[in-house]
Amino acid sequence: MSALKKTNAMRLLEQAGVSFEYYEYETSDGKIDAKSVAQKIGQEPEQVFKTLVTVSGGREYFVFVLPSVCELDLKKAARAAGRKSIEMLPLKQLLPLTGYVHGGCSPVGMKKPFPTFIDETAILYDRICVSGGKVGLNISVDPQRLADFLSAEFVPLAV
Repeated sequence: MSALKKTNAMRLLEQAGVSFEYYEYETSDGKIDAKSVAQKIGQEPEQVFKTLVTVSGGREYFVFVLPSVCELDLKKAARAAGRKSIEMLPLKQLLPLTGYVHGGCSPVGMKKPFPTFIDETAILYDRICVSGGKVGLNISVDPQRLADFLSAEFVPLAV
């Protein structure tokens, strides 16, 4: 088996001294949604978080990290971001904006840092899993260390 090629997200966390574990998972079945990933890596779905990128009317971008079992409440997200409204970023804009593809979008290591919000349930766990920066890779990290690294706030986000 070949050695794992580190992603930008992994390198940045290492450089910052943020410890993490990584999980690789099979993607040939096309099931790369966060719920499927939780099952594949043997983690509770409530502890596997997805990364969603949004845009406000003023063309400002915001990142929201929430459990795989939840949907983003756009009103709560807008309130957290201090905006009147926000909407999901069109998928075709994800790679050019963040450097990441759908299913491999990590809150760590985007092309530019964007204001980031993590669902408040993350603090209930010693570790949460987020994308490691490519499809087929997740990283497990202390949620407080992740929030500190990202300058993120814990807020209610789920429907």
